[in-house]
Amino acid sequence: MEAENHTILSQFFLLGISEDPELQAFLFGLFLSMYLVTVLGNLLIILAISSDSHLHTPMYFFLCNLSLIDFCFISTIIPKMLVNIHAHSKEISYFECLTQVYFFMIFVRMDNMLLTTMAHDWFVVICCPLKYTVIVNSQFCVLLVLMSWIIMFWFSLILTLLVKQLNFTTCSEIPQFFCEVSQLLKVARSDALIDIIFLYVSTALLVVFPVSGILHSYSHIVSSLMKLSSSVSKYKAFFTCGSHLCVVSLFYRTGLGVYLSSSVVHSSQRSRIASVMYTMVTPMLNPFIYSLRNKDVNGALGSLLSRATSCL
Repeated sequence: MEAENHTILSQFFLLGISEDPELQAFLFGLFLSMYLVTVLGNLLIILAISSDSHLHTPMYFFLCNLSLIDFCFISTIIPKMLVNIHAHSKEISYFECLTQVYFFMIFVRMDNMLLTTMAHDWFVVICCPLKYTVIVNSQFCVLLVLMSWIIMFWFSLILTLLVKQLNFTTCSEIPQFFCEVSQLLKVARSDALIDIIFLYVSTALLVVFPVSGILHSYSHIVSSLMKLSSSVSKYKAFFTCGSHLCVVSLFYRTGLGVYLSSSVVHSSQRSRIASVMYTMVTPMLNPFIYSLRNKDVNGALGSLLSRATSCL
C-alpha cells in the first residue's frame, strides 16, 4: 500500500498568496520586480567585492557569501511561483517540491551561520584588534564557510529523505506559495513524528546556537564600546556594526513572524504574508542596507559602474 501511495502521488497544489483572479497580474508584476531587484542588488555586491582588491578581507568575504546565499535563497522559491501565477496553475511536482525543501533548508540555515560568523568577526575587530589577523585569517574563513556548507548539506539531505518516506494523498494542498517543510508535515497521511523531532532538534541546534553566538558577540562588543572615553569613537563603532545589526534584526524578526503566524495564530493568510517578508523582502533589502551604510562598498560599486559605463 505504501509503495502504491508513492507511485500515485506526482504533484502537490500550492495555494499561493491569494486565489483572487483579479490580483494575479498585480502579484506577478510585484514579485517579478522584487525578484529582479534582489538578483541585481546581490550580484552587484558580489561583483563589487570581487573586483576591488581593497575589499578582499574576511568581513567582505562573508558579505560576498551572504549575497550569494540570498541570491540562491530567493531563486529557489520565486521563479516557480511566477511560473504558476503566469500559467494560472497551482501545481508543483513531487520532485520539484522535495528539491525546493532541500535547497530552502540549506540556504536559510546558511544565512544563520553566516550572520553568526559575521558577528564573531565584528567581535574580534572591536574587542581584539591586535590579534585580528591571527584569529581571523583567510584559511580560517574559507574553512569555516566550507564546513558550514557541508553541515547544511547533510542536515538538509537527511530531512528531505525523511520527508520522502511519508505518504500523501493524491490531491495534497499546501497553504503556502512554496513547499515549506512544516506545511508538508501537516498534510502528510503517515506518521511524521520522526520528521517533526528531527526538524525541531536541527532547528534548535542550527538556530538557537547561532542566535546565542550573536548575542554573546554583541554583549562583548557593547561592553567594550562603553569603556571608550570618546563619544566619537563610540559612534563610529556603533555605525560600523549598524549594517550587520539591521540585517540580523530583519532576518530573525521576519523568521519569528513566520513561526508565530503558523504555530500560534493559525491563520494561513497571515502565515503567507509573513513568509513573503522572510523569503523576499529580507534578501531584497540586504544589499541596500550594506551599500547605503558602507562607504567602502559604495566606493566599489561606484568604480564598478564607472568601468561598466566606460566600456559601453
